[in-house]
Amino acid sequence: MIFDSHIHTVLSGDSELKLVDAIKRADELGIGMVLTEHMDINDYEESYCDVDLDKFYSEYSKFRGDKLLFGIELGLRKEAVERNIEIINQRDFDFILCSVHSPYDIENIYEFYDSERSKKEAYSLYFESMIKSIKENEYLDSLAHIDYIARYLKYDDKELYYHEHKTLIDEALKEIALRDKSMEISTKRIGNKKSAEELIKIYKRFRELGGKTVTIGSDSHHVDAIGNNFKLALEIAEMSGLKPVYYKNRKREYFSSI
Repeated sequence: MIFDSHIHTVLSGDSELKLVDAIKRADELGIGMVLTEHMDINDYEESYCDVDLDKFYSEYSKFRGDKLLFGIELGLRKEAVERNIEIINQRDFDFILCSVHSPYDIENIYEFYDSERSKKEAYSLYFESMIKSIKENEYLDSLAHIDYIARYLKYDDKELYYHEHKTLIDEALKEIALRDKSMEISTKRIGNKKSAEELIKIYKRFRELGGKTVTIGSDSHHVDAIGNNFKLALEIAEMSGLKPVYYKNRKREYFSSI
């Protein structure tokens, strides 16, 4: 079965997606889902992305099964490492998806964008944070949306160009491959031809550096996004020489139908 491994419901502070609607949509598409509610721990800004895990398990466990798996999306910041590990050890997650949403080890700064910071400086800070995150958070199963930064920056051209950041990107990819972890193909931006072309360069390079597997995730916050651009994501995985997988009981499972 094919799985969408990046889904947020109303239990994530920034989502309006109801679980019953998500299940209905996934059934219509004939795919499985991994719920990955947000847990972004930081000590410097009040966060709306900390899921109530007691509520998550009490309300959703009755729906859990072979087609609906339990994961979590952990934001990677240095002050969150020990608490992230505690969360993982206290719960029986199927999948740990990890994300770089903010600078890794800079106190009181929670954004990459700054009106005084150039695009090059912002992207360098992003990938430097990513490298540190991978090295210091061995528990991750898959690294989410490597192009996350390109979604929200306020520069005229916010596209991620591989050649502009090759050295730092390659270092991040090497660290993922060295640990035999997966990368996520996020379907959020691959519908844009330019974005897809740049991301394909990165996924092919991941394979060249020893990477083997990818998870595929829509990063859905509403029902229409579930499974979006999955055909294209599968094509990208194939042309990059990477195997699409999902995680169950923290173990890789290969897609049974492509």
